Amino acid sequence: MAGATGYGVVESDGRRCRMLRFGALRPAAASGGPLATHLRDIHTLVGGLIAEFRPHGVAVESVFTALNMKTALRLAEVRGVVLLAAAEAGIPSFSYSPREVKATVAGFGQAGKEQVQQMVRAMLDLSETPEPADAADALAVALCHIQIAESEARLAAGLNRASQRSASGGRHPRSHNQAASPRILS
Repeated sequence: MAGATGYGVVESDGRRCRMLRFGALRPAAASGGPLATHLRDIHTLVGGLIAEFRPHGVAVESVFTALNMKTALRLAEVRGVVLLAAAEAGIPSFSYSPREVKATVAGFGQAGKEQVQQMVRAMLDLSETPEPADAADALAVALCHIQIAESEARLAAGLNRASQRSASGGRHPRSHNQAASPRILS
């Protein structure tokens, strides 16, 4: 049986990130209830979060290949249900490796779980470290996506300004169109 499935909803204004909700869904019957029931519960939870928060994207962690095969398969099934819920709602999904999440959030791809949790706490200005660890992991994935998406947007805007400058003979056209605060479900 798969363990708890963490989730987190994070919003960014381009300067700061704010946690809107986090938690973890544990299998109803930890003693070996049907996996299909747990997957249905995850789908219902994710669908409800999508309806409530209307995120701009859903970010998930890719399956860690060093896990044993049975665990990897269970995680892939859970991941598939989350991706299905996003697709049904027409929301784009993004996938990040555990190393990519650690490097983006903690600055080091080999960072320990505690180090990542402390960075999540600091980045979201939380008074306590998010518990359970599955929820903190989900918040880290959301923060990873926001940081990468904002970096890509800044790069694209810089390239666009540079091409406009060269097309306008060196003048500096300005655009202050600020996109709505991205909201990410992970």
